[in-house]
Amino acid sequence: MIPYPKIDPVFFRIGPLAFRWYGMMYALSFFSAIFIIRTVALKKKLKITQDEISDLMLYAALGVILGGRLGYVFIYNPAFYLLNPAKIFAVWEGGMSFHGGMIGAIFCGILYCKRRGFDVYAVADVAIVSVPVGLGFGRIGNFINGELYGRATDLPWCMVFPQGGDLCRHPSQLYQAGLEGAALFSILWFFSKKDLAPGVVFWFFILFYGLFRFLAEFAREPDAHLGLLLGPLSMGQLLSLPMFVLGLAMAWRCHLRGASLVQ
Repeated sequence: MIPYPKIDPVFFRIGPLAFRWYGMMYALSFFSAIFIIRTVALKKKLKITQDEISDLMLYAALGVILGGRLGYVFIYNPAFYLLNPAKIFAVWEGGMSFHGGMIGAIFCGILYCKRRGFDVYAVADVAIVSVPVGLGFGRIGNFINGELYGRATDLPWCMVFPQGGDLCRHPSQLYQAGLEGAALFSILWFFSKKDLAPGVVFWFFILFYGLFRFLAEFAREPDAHLGLLLGPLSMGQLLSLPMFVLGLAMAWRCHLRGASLVQ
């Protein structure tokens, strides 16, 4: 067993103001995304200005918030919110769905491209490279908060989380930071340098995120009110498996389309 590092979620206080590590992770994600998008755009010769990148991120952030909340409400806990509709807007109480947020961000990103006259895949292939960095920072924030911990295990690196009772558990937040963050970013960064057909890098994100999330969920504690839904599979896995299949099919379709244009 490795002792859980009880890090104060608040890293700095000024009077009544408290600055939290989780908020810091959002800030780091924002600034790193600007840098990465700008860097990849220059390599891809995508003509997009700093202001346009900021606007794109604003659209995406709005999509994440709205989609993430609605996804949680309608996918993870519809019965509760049907009985308590006013709670739908109580985002400060927690409850966000990555899959819903992803759909919302994609929708708003497409809307942004259509309004500004950008090719959707050209922007998507560039912007998507920055997303795993934000996911990695977010999972580190989850670890510091001691939330979204893993299932019980007797592995030597297990930890006892303050909110997880006396059981020693997988530090699944760190697994996800490594897979959905570092590993996925490395893959997308590598392929972003290649001369691939439009859309392939974007769909590689969908493919590999679905794969990595599916694998990581075996170590993550399922939502208490849902448990395991289909044999050993959680809701997160049931939502991620179609991502893998769709990403694989669409990446191959984009590749074939690009090859036919070259010929």
